[in-house]
Amino acid sequence: MDNFINMKNSNYIINGILSVAVIVLFVLYFTSKGTFSKGPAAAVSVTDSIGYNLPIAYVNTDSLLTNYKFYNDLNDALMRKRDDKLLAIRRQEDKFKKEVLDYSEKLERNSFYTTERQQQEENRLTRMRQELENFAAQAEQEIGVEQSYMLRQLADTIKAALIDFNNPKKYELIFSNAGTDNILYAGDSYNITTEVTEFLNARYVPDKK
Repeated sequence: MDNFINMKNSNYIINGILSVAVIVLFVLYFTSKGTFSKGPAAAVSVTDSIGYNLPIAYVNTDSLLTNYKFYNDLNDALMRKRDDKLLAIRRQEDKFKKEVLDYSEKLERNSFYTTERQQQEENRLTRMRQELENFAAQAEQEIGVEQSYMLRQLADTIKAALIDFNNPKKYELIFSNAGTDNILYAGDSYNITTEVTEFLNARYVPDKK
């Protein structure tokens, strides 16, 4: 029965800090889809060797998400759902541990009159453990689906907002950047993270519950 008693919690506890995963996946979403298409009021121009002006800018994704109210509300909601799932898992886990303890005590007292009865109890505990693991796996999958939906909602909202942010059009390219992932060097004048964040927060209206 050591397999019952020494089950590792990692089999049914949702791993990782989801807020960090959201930031990473959000950055990957934009870098895989390409650059933003539009931006704000004061254009920064770069002149190439032929003389064309190329208005460009970049947004620091980490900073944007940290300060974007919509993202914080989405993330808080996701954390609450995750905590509810974890609580349900822990309740089932506690119930299972109690059943295993009862079995162990009966085994020590030789309370099983037949080997067949003992085997039946062990089979029941095995099924119970499998149900617990399945429940935890399903909970993790559901949180993953919620997280993916959140990412799409967040990305679609920001991309749609940037169309208005860049009207009238001032930028031809707006890059997403986390740390130095995409941009190894850029002058401060190219960083429009603050302007974009303020614009997004100004148009965000939280749902009234």
